[in-house]
Amino acid sequence: MSSPIHRNCAGIARRDFLQLGLGATFGLGFTDILRLRAQAAAARGKVSPDDVRVIMIWLDGGPTHYETFDPKPEAPSDIRGEFKSIPTKVPGTHFCETVPRLAAAADKFTVVRSICHNDPNHGGGNHYMMTGAPTPVPVGCGAFVTFHPSFGSVVSHARGVRNGVPAYVTTPSESRSSGPNFLGAQHAPFLITGNPSQPNFKVRDVVLPGDVSEGRAAKREQLRQSLDKLKRTSDKAAEDPVLGFDGFYRQGVDLVTSREAQAAFDVSREPEKTRELYGMTDFGQRLLLARRLVEVGVSWVTCYSGGWDHHEGIFKTLKESAMPKLDQGLAGLITDLDQRGLLDSTLVLMLGEFGRTPKVNERGGRDHWPHAMSIFMAGAGCPRGAVLGATDWKGAYANESVHSPEDFACTLYTKLGIDPHQVLHTNTGRPVALVNGGEPIKELFA
Repeated sequence: MSSPIHRNCAGIARRDFLQLGLGATFGLGFTDILRLRAQAAAARGKVSPDDVRVIMIWLDGGPTHYETFDPKPEAPSDIRGEFKSIPTKVPGTHFCETVPRLAAAADKFTVVRSICHNDPNHGGGNHYMMTGAPTPVPVGCGAFVTFHPSFGSVVSHARGVRNGVPAYVTTPSESRSSGPNFLGAQHAPFLITGNPSQPNFKVRDVVLPGDVSEGRAAKREQLRQSLDKLKRTSDKAAEDPVLGFDGFYRQGVDLVTSREAQAAFDVSREPEKTRELYGMTDFGQRLLLARRLVEVGVSWVTCYSGGWDHHEGIFKTLKESAMPKLDQGLAGLITDLDQRGLLDSTLVLMLGEFGRTPKVNERGGRDHWPHAMSIFMAGAGCPRGAVLGATDWKGAYANESVHSPEDFACTLYTKLGIDPHQVLHTNTGRPVALVNGGEPIKELFA
């Protein structure tokens, strides 16, 4: 059964935004997993930025920092909320009691408590934290507006397909700012829907239908090649949407005819003990799937988790459903990556568009608050057992080692070997700075 559609307070469903519908023309391949594992182990402690892969967990709606990594136990009850703080494995560091497994694994990751911005809207905050650029606002009639590509799309643009494996995957849904914008459809994410915790889970368009033999598929490919010889009507390939389609079609043909590709998404092949480490939930098994994808060469995987816009009933919702799944799944992922020698070559991120208000409202919830948020970072040279920055005694404002989304973007791109200050060009030739300002956060480079 697919996950339910979550709506934020603006009444916007996660799939109501522009969808490129590329799943039917795109599949994922499976490279030599043993070779990649050996390379990752050999590179432990010294990984080329070009080999770093990313798993980004996106908590759509704006996760609370109070009830996760930045509790305020000394604040009044209408600020601190209903939960207690607990000690972590790192002396002197406390998290909220909702994340006991992560507290026990706190020596493996960094929490950044001081990245903030000024946009309290879902759309604006989403764009800012997924691209490193504020949402452009028309300043007058006829103003030209350019939306930035998502981090995953930029990585796809920089690295491209390697050994038949696409650079950018997202599951189970796309966020509103997860697309490529002016970079073109070929850098949109491959979308994996469905619930991998279910026994009948399959990735659509990766496995050939039962009634289509390899011979029939080959004939269809020959026909397609003949059709491809026809003259294109557009003079510029970048402006021809059919050429973008063909790029996905080409990958799809290469990948769905591969037996290895069909095995890549089969999480049921994992040992039961490993699956239980992540938790037999939709969220936990998607993180397990993400680990399998970066392990075989996918550069960027986004795991989307909706329903974090807690304007009411925040404590009940977090305690009964949201936090147990998140705590077990993320702790399992970090533990598994570390045991496999993959944490040094994998950057794990967890964030949303903003934090939540200091004061609990009359409905028992917290509202939008971009002035303070906590971001989880692990691997790829991030310090282990660190807390970077701080908020004031109420958790209202970042007040120590304060950084912008631009700094976060520069940090991320630098870890991936991508120049954050390069200039890209739209399909009309307009220059666009990848990140306008900002500097890498030096404390995040161990």
